[in-house]
Amino acid sequence: MRLIVAFLLFSLGARAQDADKLIRDVKAKLDQVNDYKATGKLKTDVTFLKIPVSNVQVYYRKPDRFKVKKDGGISLLPKGGVSINLNALMMRDNMTAVNAGETTLNGARVRVVKLLPLDDKSDLILTTMYIDEGRSLIYKAVTTTRDNGTYDMQMSYGKFAKYGLPDKVVFTFNINDYKLPKGVTFEYEAGETAKPTPEQLKNRKGKVEITYDNYVINAGVPDAVFK
Repeated sequence: MRLIVAFLLFSLGARAQDADKLIRDVKAKLDQVNDYKATGKLKTDVTFLKIPVSNVQVYYRKPDRFKVKKDGGISLLPKGGVSINLNALMMRDNMTAVNAGETTLNGARVRVVKLLPLDDKSDLILTTMYIDEGRSLIYKAVTTTRDNGTYDMQMSYGKFAKYGLPDKVVFTFNINDYKLPKGVTFEYEAGETAKPTPEQLKNRKGKVEITYDNYVINAGVPDAVFK
């Protein structure tokens, strides 16, 4: 019995170390990026709203400065949208990694790792990541927060994969958590004359897609961009 217990404890410890190493490998890849400016197209799919596809500029600076600006200089993201950026999400401190096995995602085998905050006051409750172990790339992250609901982020990669930067991000969120930035108004769909009620939006999902054209990496991003 003692041998069995000792073996189980050893296995659990080895799995925890394995999860920690995988997260360290992912962070090491992302840590190459101190800042970036990217261009791309943003598509927002929100029930009741007519939102055209927009050209956007995306800015990031380590550890967690992140902003999306569409044509005209208006910032547009759901509340809590900083989580759409992997770099900011992974640079959080005081997190512990837990191995959650393997699964198949889009036909490929991926490792599942759960990140739990060590700070009881953290807004983040849990992030579940689906990681290509061989490439140290996160293909999906599901984040649950105390105040802003649960967000699902899926990534696809191309020529900037060596930096851990995706060619496309699809960010799915709860409609009733969608908050418009100050000063921004949207045109409602035909037949809608007033803002939808919380009951109409209950359990409905919205989606933001950013398809990146190009990144300029580690060239510096001024403070003024994030104001």
